[in-house]
Amino acid sequence: MRVRFYKPADRTLWDDFVRKAKNRHFFFLRDYMDYHKARFFDASILVFDEKERLLALLPLSRQEATAVSHGGLTFGGFLVGERMATETMVDLFADVRRFLCVHGVTKLLYKSMPWIYHRYPAEEDLYALFVHGARLVRRDVSSTIFLPQRYGYRKGRACEIKKGYKNGLSLQESGDYATFVDLLSEVLRERHDAVPVHTAAELQMLAGRFPENIKLYTAQKDGAMLAGTVIFDNGATVHTQYMMNTAQGRTMGALDALIDHLLAEVYCDRRYFDFGISNEDGGRRLNRGLAAQKEGFGGRAVVHDFYEIDCR
Repeated sequence: MRVRFYKPADRTLWDDFVRKAKNRHFFFLRDYMDYHKARFFDASILVFDEKERLLALLPLSRQEATAVSHGGLTFGGFLVGERMATETMVDLFADVRRFLCVHGVTKLLYKSMPWIYHRYPAEEDLYALFVHGARLVRRDVSSTIFLPQRYGYRKGRACEIKKGYKNGLSLQESGDYATFVDLLSEVLRERHDAVPVHTAAELQMLAGRFPENIKLYTAQKDGAMLAGTVIFDNGATVHTQYMMNTAQGRTMGALDALIDHLLAEVYCDRRYFDFGISNEDGGRRLNRGLAAQKEGFGGRAVVHDFYEIDCR
């Protein structure tokens, strides 16, 4: 196999492969990956077979002697097509390790893609990681609803949803990312001492590039935004990238009613609705209140695994 680094001239080749991959996600497209290229040194690689056919992609960023798949993305292992076989992946991993070693990388942090984002089984990489002695160094837990047979709401969530509808909230798609991020920043600062990963301008720009994949939904009362969520829509699986509920929204069941609206009406024909992780301290501490909130809607655990492997 032949391994080489990505270069800008590969943009069309890269994007075409991503769109056909059996574990594709829109945030591997270059219009998404490159929006924060000033913050991450891109070291993505392409792997070709003996007939010079593109076999796999690996989104990578690099900081000194460590490569991460990818520092600016939630996850990002090998993207592969229908021709990928388990024995091929085992050999491919060996070639990629040697390639990275030759180029001064001593360690690869591999952020595997959760199976709910696969269009077809694609865990050849997990087996190859095991064969090559990779170490599990982090495990986050997300909460995901299986929409075709979703569980009923827990009592507390059901009551809040009813309250939200009784309060006559307007549940709608919105383009007001500026107000949403302002409110989100305030909530994160007060409750978690944190800040959003994206700025309002970045979300607005990304939503413009991916209008079918990135959407903002809000719960409003008399024109005031009380709650909202930014959805990353990857087809069969949709993900709440951000959720926000103001103090007034919490008293009115705003976010609960909005999530019910999305589950029961907007995305009822999809397969998985993923709320994202509820962890801190590198996955070792569970935010129990946050996990309970998501599980109250019917979400159940899906893990995000991080592996380290030495390059040699």
